[in-house]
Amino acid sequence: MLSILLEHQAWQTTLPQVETLCEAAARLALARGLAEAGFDDEAIAAALATGDGSLVLGDDASVQALNADYRDKDQPTNVLSFPQDECLLPDPALGPAAPPWMIGDIVLAFETCQREAQQQAKPLDAHLQHLVVHGCLHLLGYDHLQDAEAERMEALERAVLADLGWPDPYAAIEG
Repeated sequence: MLSILLEHQAWQTTLPQVETLCEAAARLALARGLAEAGFDDEAIAAALATGDGSLVLGDDASVQALNADYRDKDQPTNVLSFPQDECLLPDPALGPAAPPWMIGDIVLAFETCQREAQQQAKPLDAHLQHLVVHGCLHLLGYDHLQDAEAERMEALERAVLADLGWPDPYAAIEG
């Protein structure tokens, strides 16, 4: 599935269970997103078993450099997603015989995520899992540029986070 690369030690120091939190959020988000796209349980299991990508737990400086290089925005951001091969989803017809699915990569910035969690009065682990879910849905082709897309993506985020035991991640922002 997603390999977790701990590039900024503050993640581990602040959240000792950071890898477990990321794995749970990513697995559930990818499964829900694939189900929404029409994959059955067997195809989802095969996709998750063969999926290959990375989740980089970085810092503001590394994310700012990526944001400048790939989005022409010379500032840090909370999460960046880089879908592989224009988000080619695995072929559900192949099931377990499917070749490895190149999921893509997600990069998170510790300082920005921590600051946002504090500003939104949320636990860092809740915000982390929300951003992992958000990033995974982007890897599957979900987006929030138009209202209808945003509503669909945010509904999936809310559902996944509820399954992880967290309240609506947008309630504090919108309410």
